[in-house]
Amino acid sequence: MILAKVLNGIYKKDGIILEDSSGQKYIIGNPKKDNPLTLKLLKNNLKWKLVLDPEIEFPEAYMRNEIEIKNGSLEQFLMSLVKNLGREEISTASYLSKKIFSIIRFLSNFNLPGKSRKNVEHHYDIGGDKGEKLYDIFLDKHHRQYSCGYWKPNTKTLEEAQQNKIDHIIKKLDIKNGDKVLDVGCGWGGMALELAKQKGCEVTGISLSKNQISYCKKKAKELGLDNQVSFELADYREVSGEFDRIYSVGMFEHVGRKFYNKFFKSINKLLKKDGLFLLHTIGVVDKPTPQNKFINKYIFPGGVCPSLSQIVKSIEKTGLIVADTETLIRHYDKTLLSWLERFMAKKDLVKDMFDEKFVKMWQFYLSSCASAFRYRDLVVFQLQIVKNFDTSHSTRDYIYNS
Repeated sequence: MILAKVLNGIYKKDGIILEDSSGQKYIIGNPKKDNPLTLKLLKNNLKWKLVLDPEIEFPEAYMRNEIEIKNGSLEQFLMSLVKNLGREEISTASYLSKKIFSIIRFLSNFNLPGKSRKNVEHHYDIGGDKGEKLYDIFLDKHHRQYSCGYWKPNTKTLEEAQQNKIDHIIKKLDIKNGDKVLDVGCGWGGMALELAKQKGCEVTGISLSKNQISYCKKKAKELGLDNQVSFELADYREVSGEFDRIYSVGMFEHVGRKFYNKFFKSINKLLKKDGLFLLHTIGVVDKPTPQNKFINKYIFPGGVCPSLSQIVKSIEKTGLIVADTETLIRHYDKTLLSWLERFMAKKDLVKDMFDEKFVKMWQFYLSSCASAFRYRDLVVFQLQIVKNFDTSHSTRDYIYNS
């Protein structure tokens, strides 16, 4: 079988058993002798579909219950596959399919304000009230952060990791008394509210999600911070005024490559002369690549993970200065695995809220992303961006010694 031949070319570190729809088994690599991890195909046509376009065919087959994982979980299989695959493509056919998809995406992907709103609604306003309950199931209980945590050596829980992330960013922002701060893509407001509590500054948060803004306003009122923190349903292109500090956490992935220049021009316009902008975004360490087909179709339509070169190129065109860059490695896989564990613990509840296909879709989303951050080319970039050198520090002591 051609799929068995392809997989044997990939597996060098361990192995699995591949079982086709007729029950015939193929040894792939060096699987365990007892209860080996087994990938069973329940449809005969998958043996060539998974070679031609695995990026979309595998998750869709899993969602249709046409693939079964024996003696292990989906997460264990994907971790094993991606660990052996590394940053290579599964097959030449798969590589060509991705290149064609990349061209189509570039020509058709226009994240204008209206399209951006629809993209955001697809994921963040999913299912109305059901969506709100969904995110409660797996996000941290204190700040409802839907971005990478910061896992220090002694960090034990997701809640600690997300508090660490918020504290790390607050230190990098170097807030001064009386500063006006803008949060671009504020999510459920956890960062903005914590920043206001810690620093006493005035914060404006913007999002394109109606559910998020509604939640943020209620939370601000509950905490007695509604006179200090405001939240607006707005696109970054619609904001006016000037701010001492601006930050954006987990939003730049939704901007779209055609709008990188516009994004940084908007930041440049909104940032005061002695201001500082912090960008926290998922990125790739390889050359620019297209968004994963499954993620684009089912999870984040219009999204793309930039390379550092793409980000910096657009920053340079505005005259802004990259004052500092930090790459967070092995933080997001831990965050995603924490989300996955919580999600799967409540999978029956999620199934009742939506259906079994939805459960499998999100299981694949969280598992595949965790494996990509651990073994493939995904990382998190944190960039501090200024208008002049006087705003930046000469060392990082102010972050780690405070």
